[in-house]
Amino acid sequence: MKEKITLKEWGILMLGMFLVAFSVYYIMIPCQFVVGSISGVVMIVSHYVPALSFSTISFILNVVLLTIGFIFVGKDFGGKTVIASILMPLYLRVFEIITPNVEAPTGDIFIDLACYILVVSIGQALLFNINASSGGLDIIAKIMNQYLHIDIGKGAAMAGFVTASLSILVYDKKTLIVSLVGTYIGGIVLDHFLDGFNIRKKVCILSSRHEEIQEFIVKKLDRGATLYQVHGAWGKTGRTELVTILQNNEYADLLEFVNQIDPSAFITVTTVGQVIGNWNKNRRRQGTAKHSASKSE
Repeated sequence: MKEKITLKEWGILMLGMFLVAFSVYYIMIPCQFVVGSISGVVMIVSHYVPALSFSTISFILNVVLLTIGFIFVGKDFGGKTVIASILMPLYLRVFEIITPNVEAPTGDIFIDLACYILVVSIGQALLFNINASSGGLDIIAKIMNQYLHIDIGKGAAMAGFVTASLSILVYDKKTLIVSLVGTYIGGIVLDHFLDGFNIRKKVCILSSRHEEIQEFIVKKLDRGATLYQVHGAWGKTGRTELVTILQNNEYADLLEFVNQIDPSAFITVTTVGQVIGNWNKNRRRQGTAKHSASKSE
């Protein structure tokens, strides 16, 4: 619970949970399909306990799951999971007050399902991108990971399919099939959005002005770079190759700079799906170093 949340992460957390809650209240509930999630469980429970509002049941189930999580897992959730578990019923309650009666967006269950998967996957991808989750079944997945040694992703999928299967207790066979298919497709779409967030550019540059390019990368982009001594097969001359990994916006800035100072530079670019290590902390290190230098002055 000592996890520090930055202002940017607060914004992303609130936006991500808003999209998740929005898709649940305005699409999943009126369409009555149970795509594997804690909200699907809430839909089933609300059928048997109509006296309680959707937001109230959501709050009760999230509190129960958080309590179970703290008992069996400890404090490894982090503050983000707790906040997300509170935001979900809070958003739902606001929606209930503003628009108490909601109809299905199009009336076509497959089009509505596609819209739901799109919106909820964007919200979940935003959450996972800041190492957060929407709570709910993710807590069950965490418990399965700790005690049964099942990958969290597989655990979440298993819990989701169980939830979707429970729809047969309330709805017909068509809803069951749509719920199971929606749960499966939702996982695929979520992975697609997560891959989009994680994509980076590996840039290799051969230029006679590599020192200036290196300085731009380090001082302007706050990124690291690696220098290699290479020899061309054609001219057999030695040159310095500069290699760096950048986000898309940083790559655009670097390309503009290189084109200005050395239009003849030879550049190759490849897509990197994942970067492991201190790459994501580089800017934080740079900021710390600058802060320490200013204090020493």
